[in-house]
Order: sequence, then C-alpha cells, then structure tokens
Amino acid sequence: MSELRFLIVEGNVASARETHRATYGLTPGESYAQTVTGLAPGAICDVTFPTDEGANLPDASGLEGYDGIFLTGSALNIYKPEPAITRQIELMRAVYKSGTPCFGSCWGLQMGAVAAGGTVHLNPRGREVGFARRIAPTEAGLVHPLLAGRPRAFDAPAVHEDEVVVPPAADCTLLAFNGVSPFQAVEITRDGGRFWGVQYHPEFSLLELSAIIRRNLPKLTQEGFFASVEAGAAHVDELDALHAAPDRKDLAWKHGLDAQVLEPALRLTEISNFLAHLVKPTKSARLRA
Repeated sequence: MSELRFLIVEGNVASARETHRATYGLTPGESYAQTVTGLAPGAICDVTFPTDEGANLPDASGLEGYDGIFLTGSALNIYKPEPAITRQIELMRAVYKSGTPCFGSCWGLQMGAVAAGGTVHLNPRGREVGFARRIAPTEAGLVHPLLAGRPRAFDAPAVHEDEVVVPPAADCTLLAFNGVSPFQAVEITRDGGRFWGVQYHPEFSLLELSAIIRRNLPKLTQEGFFASVEAGAAHVDELDALHAAPDRKDLAWKHGLDAQVLEPALRLTEISNFLAHLVKPTKSARLRA
C-alpha cells in the first residue's frame, strides 16, 4: 500500500499552542503528528490551524485527498461561539461530507458531536484531570473495532471540563462511558462520513500529561485536586519518573496505573484501531492503494 497521508486539525489558538511548546517542547498538533507517524512509519502529516484568522483551510474536495484526519484537544469551550470555534465546526462538517475517516480526542469528540448536531456543556460533575478512571465499554463498544483489545474497564489519560450532553441527531453510537462522562467513546456517521472519537487522550504520554498538569497547578489546587501547589508538583514529578521508568511498581501502584496506560502499544489502542480498521480498508476501497 502506498504511503498514508494525514491531516492534523490543531484545535488551539496560537497562544495556547506556544504555551504547550514552551512547557512540553511541541505544540499539540506536532505532538499528535509524532504519535501518528510513530504508528504509521513513512506517513505524511499536514497540520492545519482553523483557529487562526485567514487560515487557508481545505474544502471537502481537498479533504478527500487525505487517508485520515485527526482532531487534537483544545483549551477552548465549544459552547462559547467565536470565529476560532465556528471555523472548526464548519471544517468538521466539510470533513463529514468528504467521506475521509476522522478520529478525535477530547475536544475532537466534542467537535465531531457538535458538527453533527449534538450539544456540549460544562460538566456539572467537575473536571476530569489526570486519568479517566474505570472507562467501561457499552454492549456496542464490546464488539466495536474502535475498542478492540480494551478490557471491560480501563483507565486513560484525560484533561477536560466539558462533556457531550445531547448526542447528535445523526447516527451516533455510544461505545464507552464512566462515572464522570457518559460519552467517553462514540461513532458518528453523517453525510457519508464516519467519525470515531474519545473523550480521553490516548495520544498523551505521561510526560505530556504532566506538562499540562504542571502549568495548571494553581488552578487545580484551587479546585481541590491537590492540597497545595507543592503537593501537585510532587505528583507530576512522580508521573515524569514513571514515564522514564514504567517498571517502577511503587509509583504504578501509588497512582493506580496498569499496562493500559503504561505500555504505549496499549495506551494507543484506539488510534491503532482507527488506522487498522478504518483508514487502511477505506484507502483500499477508495482505490487509493
């Protein structure tokens, strides 16, 4: 099969992108592209910035030239209409019409839902940060290829305060949930397009997750996640140490983490499944092999 070509849709405004680069070394879009090419060596990843005024965004015909599209997370709130958000919604509608398979993480799931007619609100149960715990596949999720290989309950990196509250009127299948968010994984089909999304971040390593938590320590401490900023700093230092030495049983036990998070091949299950079950077969079906 010829090399794969992907589009990464960066969901953050320029200032948030540069903050992530300053604390982690890469922008979210660059990090996502690195993850994708790690799973698909030789793939070409373009990154587009719909939050930027005047950005040259592909139309439906341009989107058809890609084998898969990925939506990153974002620090924005989709229910606060502003051009940086509405441009993304219109782009996602074009993605559906293009028929190109699409995968979204966190904000990406919310974008896929809203563009198809769903609703997103601030989660009244509060922020889910660090890890989404005890994610459980639905009956549909147990047999769906997106979650193939996942156990009946698993944890995953997560950072979000919003949630889907009304599913889209389009064909939407709930695939996983937990006690914080009823929509942890979904499949949506609309206008000939197919979208797989998760509310968590399988693409986040512990190192990237700790960078996000570290720069938000004052806010998270105020919200009660840590007793003090110093306690929060010690927490993320341990995540960094566990990233460097995932066989540290003491830290894995202390943070309640198992192979589903600590082994990259398992943590990236949903993205790997998207490539194997949706991107590659669709590429062949569209005579792009």
